[in-house]
Amino acid sequence: VPLEDGDPVRPRGREVNGEVSGVPRLRGMGDPSLRSTTAPGGSGTDVTAEHGEPGPTLGDGEVTPGGAPQRACQPEEALMTELSELVQKVVKSSSWWERHGVDISILACSFLLLPAGFLCLRSAQAIPFLAGVLTLGVVHHTLTVKGSHLASHNALTESKPWGKVWAVFFIELCSAFTVEQATYNHVKIHHGYTNVIGLGDSSTWKLPFLNRYVYMFIAPLAVPVLTPLVALDLLRNVEWKAALRTLCCMFLGFYCHYWLLLHVSGFQSLWSTLLCMLLTRSLLAHPYIHVNIFQHIGLPMFAADRKPKRIHLMSLGVLNLPRNALLDWCFGHSLISCHVEHHLFPSLSDNMCLKIKPIVSQYLKQKKLPYNEDTYSSRLWLFLQRYEELMVHAPPITELVGIQ
Repeated sequence: VPLEDGDPVRPRGREVNGEVSGVPRLRGMGDPSLRSTTAPGGSGTDVTAEHGEPGPTLGDGEVTPGGAPQRACQPEEALMTELSELVQKVVKSSSWWERHGVDISILACSFLLLPAGFLCLRSAQAIPFLAGVLTLGVVHHTLTVKGSHLASHNALTESKPWGKVWAVFFIELCSAFTVEQATYNHVKIHHGYTNVIGLGDSSTWKLPFLNRYVYMFIAPLAVPVLTPLVALDLLRNVEWKAALRTLCCMFLGFYCHYWLLLHVSGFQSLWSTLLCMLLTRSLLAHPYIHVNIFQHIGLPMFAADRKPKRIHLMSLGVLNLPRNALLDWCFGHSLISCHVEHHLFPSLSDNMCLKIKPIVSQYLKQKKLPYNEDTYSSRLWLFLQRYEELMVHAPPITELVGIQ
């Protein structure tokens, strides 16, 4: 069921941080140690400021922190338009290989590695067996994270019909989730209202009843089990045809994995097979959870009726992590080192986000807008130190002063 811009928005939950060089001054941010430091900068597909993806607007217009409506002609809108034009030039001058081919090749290589992974698991020796586990774990996360993410934004192809096919394949068959809810929650809500409290504030990743060590290091192992359970619960919100399709795809995906472990890898018992499935599907669950919270939670949060315009919303509320060969392959550049670029231009592929990174980082630096970057270890230490403030208690709302 396609989601229209007029669809109702179901509120969700809450987040803190972010220092800005130059333009807005931030107040109400709580402990200054929670603020991230800013580091200024990094065809035929049309790229616009909105990409047609963000969710419905919450009112007739933005309001200033004092509550007065902003003027019709906004400098922020001009900034987004100018940046979009710069990116558009790069996209139009890029080949199909750059726009889609590189990422499709990575997904294709992952499929080709599947036989080797299953065959390695036949070995009774430790090293080949562990190589099989590692191979299948990497392939699983490449298909379910990178493939599903690109498919949800229709970034794998410029054909809408094929885009829907790939979305069903990667999101439902490989990831055991329902396309409609995945698209709504991620594209419409998270991207439309990034770090807006009660909407796109990443609160779905918060489990305040868990302590910091359980959440950060033990709970991720349950992701392969929790994902289909959450998906089944969300099926109540879709039409029966979509629910039936999702159930069939989920069953087929799990059964194929189970059958291959039995008949190709030579597993003998039900429990050993299920344990191997859990092991491979949770191999990179820790960085998967960490990345999802590191790049938004702990950054400035906004009230729905006082959120800034798009370019400020994304530059303030999104953070890039350094490049990492394994995570770049499995999760994609748009989820690791180019997350700011991805939120500004979500319909671009991972490779294109990497290509426009220097343009975006340089532009934001020139306009004295924040370009948040931090290391994985730094964010991990921050969350371990400030877990209560960031993941349990509701963060203070950021008040922007100086954006007219």
